[in-house]
Amino acid sequence: MTCYQQLLKIKTAGKSLCNITAKVEAAVGESGIEIGLCTLFLRHTSASLLIQENADPDVLWDLENFFAKLVPEDSQRYIHNAEGPDDMPAHIRTALTKTSEQIPICQGKLVLGTWQGIYLWEHRQRSHIREVFIHIAGC
Repeated sequence: MTCYQQLLKIKTAGKSLCNITAKVEAAVGESGIEIGLCTLFLRHTSASLLIQENADPDVLWDLENFFAKLVPEDSQRYIHNAEGPDDMPAHIRTALTKTSEQIPICQGKLVLGTWQGIYLWEHRQRSHIREVFIHIAGC
């Protein structure tokens, strides 16, 4: 078995979903692994990772709107607001989603469905540099 690791640094544009599929696919290609598993881990508590529809941007827009209603940015609702009114809501949104993904690799490619993309979801208002650690294991 072979292992390959890479750290991606992604600059977000503030609260939004950033498609990182191509960057992860490039790492899989660089790994030389034909059959295995790609694990992604986001090293933050106010952003998340998800696999979601990559064809219709309305899906992403609807997700963002749903979470805005589910977890409103209202500083009077939360005790923790040291970094602003979007701080605690960002932590809650991360807790409701996830900070890691696992995707099988077959014939040197991610086994994603036709309409699936990998997204880094920034939950904070301002832009950040986010780190996604990629671990690929296989042969």
